[in-house]
Amino acid sequence: MTATVDASDPPTFDALCPLVGVEEEYLVVDPSTRAVAPEAAGVVERAAAELGEQVSTEITRFQVEAKTPPCADISELEGRLRRMRSAMAAAARAGGLAVVASGTPVLGEVVPPPITDHPRYDVGIDTYRALHDEQSICAGHVHVHLPDRERAVLVSNHLRPWLPVLIALMANSPFWAGRDTGYASWRTLSWGKWPVAGPPPYFASLAEFEELIGTLTGAGVLVDPGTIFWDIRPSARLPTLEVRVTDVPATAEESALLAAVVRALVVVSLERVDSGDPGPRLSAELLRAAYWQAARDGLEGQGIDPLTGRLAPAAELCEALLRHIGPSLERTGDLETVTARLKRLRAAGSGAARQRAAHDRRGRPADVVDHLIGHLVDQEGSGMWG
Repeated sequence: MTATVDASDPPTFDALCPLVGVEEEYLVVDPSTRAVAPEAAGVVERAAAELGEQVSTEITRFQVEAKTPPCADISELEGRLRRMRSAMAAAARAGGLAVVASGTPVLGEVVPPPITDHPRYDVGIDTYRALHDEQSICAGHVHVHLPDRERAVLVSNHLRPWLPVLIALMANSPFWAGRDTGYASWRTLSWGKWPVAGPPPYFASLAEFEELIGTLTGAGVLVDPGTIFWDIRPSARLPTLEVRVTDVPATAEESALLAAVVRALVVVSLERVDSGDPGPRLSAELLRAAYWQAARDGLEGQGIDPLTGRLAPAAELCEALLRHIGPSLERTGDLETVTARLKRLRAAGSGAARQRAAHDRRGRPADVVDHLIGHLVDQEGSGMWG
């Protein structure tokens, strides 16, 4: 969901089928060297001719961000994602560049990254220092319309057990600057170093959330509300709950799938909140371990259920997720398609597995970048929603 929503005329909240929007971050690359290129400003300027305020720069000059408007229908959202990606690719080509959807840069000199000129980033560098060295990372953010911040905080309690499954599903960052890290989602590990990042704590109320934010701000841990980097957070600027746990999905189809799953999770969780269920109090250590396992093995390996501590195939945990959200998906008419797309994703492999397959054919990291360039705008599966 983007700033195209007029705060003076807010959309009607639909608890069974809330609006959903997606923000995606991409890396700018030189198609000749395949290395990341610090040319984000030019790409954004050209893309803005079509996308307007839906495109922006990011903290490093290697990154660009694009946003969809809020949508009620997932098929419409996927169409907007495809058009958005097409516009970004065209804007990059016009400057002799390309953009790729990968959680981390495959090639290039990325430490330290070139930081975008902005007073806010100057304050951030002074506060967080060398943490910025690994900021050339790209995530996918899903915004679900939920204007009641009290309920949004309580819903996040119910979402926490499913965050490792989402990490595994969309794992898309095995390489870092020419090296295979051995992880499916290296971005997850890199991002977790920040002081207010990773899974949010359990909160009994909005007041408890705001008290902690006030304490962290007073202690100098937060620069502003935008530096609350937890993987679930009530948006500081929009009437949404933002889920920001995954790598940027490899394709528009996967991004739409992620949005459908996250919306269904929010709807099911909201029903539980409204029935008086405050959500499970997970072991922080077990949830952290589940994050690590999901980031390492991705969709192709084992996962940890943070509710029980049980080790199980990630595919089995995905099936449990589908059962959990099935009633919501059935009401919105998305169950059949989500089921089919999850099956197809498991068969094709995660974005990380596909990056590695591109590499293994000839052992060349450049082939991974070519694969990513070629699949930013992937028409396979177009029109399947609905």
